[in-house]
Amino acid sequence: MAMVAVTAALISFFAFVIMRVTTPQMTTLFTDLSVEDSSGIIKDLERQGIPYELRSEGSVIMVPKDKVTRLRMKLAEGGLPKGGGVGYEIFDKSDALGTTSFVQNINHLRALEGELARTIRAIDRIQAARVHLVLPERPLFSRETPEPSASIVVRVRGTLEPQQIRAIRHVVASAVSGLKPQRVSIVDEAGQLLADGAASDVDQAVGDERRAGFEKRMRKQVEDIVSSVVGSGRARVQLSADFDYNKITQTSDKFDPEGRVLRSSQTREESSATTDNNGQVTVNNELPGNKNQDNAATARDQSKKIEETNNYEISRTTKTEVTEAGRVNRISVAVLVDGSYAKNEKGEMVYKERGKEELDRIAALVRSAIGFDQKRGDQVEVVNLKFADAPAIAPLSEPSGLLGMLQFTKDDVMYVIELGVMMLLGLVVMFMVIRPLVKRILASEEIAAALNGEAALADGGAQAAAPGQVLLPGASATAQLIDVAQVQGQVHAQSVHRVGELAERNPNETASIVRQWLSEPEAA
Repeated sequence: MAMVAVTAALISFFAFVIMRVTTPQMTTLFTDLSVEDSSGIIKDLERQGIPYELRSEGSVIMVPKDKVTRLRMKLAEGGLPKGGGVGYEIFDKSDALGTTSFVQNINHLRALEGELARTIRAIDRIQAARVHLVLPERPLFSRETPEPSASIVVRVRGTLEPQQIRAIRHVVASAVSGLKPQRVSIVDEAGQLLADGAASDVDQAVGDERRAGFEKRMRKQVEDIVSSVVGSGRARVQLSADFDYNKITQTSDKFDPEGRVLRSSQTREESSATTDNNGQVTVNNELPGNKNQDNAATARDQSKKIEETNNYEISRTTKTEVTEAGRVNRISVAVLVDGSYAKNEKGEMVYKERGKEELDRIAALVRSAIGFDQKRGDQVEVVNLKFADAPAIAPLSEPSGLLGMLQFTKDDVMYVIELGVMMLLGLVVMFMVIRPLVKRILASEEIAAALNGEAALADGGAQAAAPGQVLLPGASATAQLIDVAQVQGQVHAQSVHRVGELAERNPNETASIVRQWLSEPEAA
């Protein structure tokens, strides 16, 4: 019964090992599936006869690793997964001939909302999304057209960054005719308002994003240059920038008096003369050619007038300056550096503060990195303090070449570990169960052979041999296979039984042998 139980256990163990080794390695086919998509995919897998596993209440489907790529292409050909919504495939099976315009408009709205939801789910950190569009029609005899709007509800992993929220709003606004990004509202699954649809909210988000990007870039530059001096992980940098988002336009006119050019010149000359004729007015005096006849009349008053007008072009400069929003008013930088460490005579690491000259050189590097402007009010502070935590260890570079090709994934490592454990269990069963069982079976066979040999010797005329001498041949033949101590009692009992039977059959010979033993005490 023990041998049967051990044999059954061994068969079960090796069957389990073979089934576990031959079972295909499972990997993820799709994640975050809806109930409708999960049921459709399972139905298709069962139709193809492909094994699968369900996890996370059916939202994750596992299939054999060697078939995952082909299955994804096959399911994509059949339109699975649909993403939990209806897209433009709603028009594939519709009867356009008997459909009213109202139903067509509703289907178009559903398709547009479904396609936008799928696009939004493709963004990182977003698990699910639902889009609601409001596309009002222009009323009859109305001069104003109502603006469309949209509301989006998302379920996210962690938190969304401001640029991701802006990207969602612009994606939806670009896909809907007449929709502005300011008219898109976004809410997460906790009811938190991520975007309220106000115009100032968009401008403020752009400004905050620009300032955060500037601070991040400058902080990285300062930290890189300081870490190269004090060591990686031994510097902490905090940078704050004050931005001015006011847009200023200035126009100025400048006149240059030295830069004049003559454009036009006009000269006018006028002369007049009067004579004294005693106030007499006669015809003779007024006749031409009668001046010489009247010698008494002489000129009394003469006048001459000259006018000159010059027009000059004066040099004029018109200058218009437009200062865009987002100017840097001031930059403040705080740099905290760790001291240096050195071994003392006992071999212990001792902290040592950095000197003022070294800190001044680090501050000069920081000023050059940020474009320090004292008139602008920039501030730079470099302080040396001992860090509470150990310096950060630089990350190891990824192996390349042959070592990069031999990299294993987590699934590969777990598969190798599983095979190793199975082999170890197999060896333990082999040496701890099978080997002792085989030894015991062989020992039983050797004992039976030894007993048969002793019986043959007793029947063939072993009357003159002593019981000790009868054991010697059997013992010498089986000394290398069995333990004599285990079979000595059985052989001795068998020999005594045979000697008793011989004494009963031949009493005279037995009595003579006993007399001979008594007469020869030395030999006995």
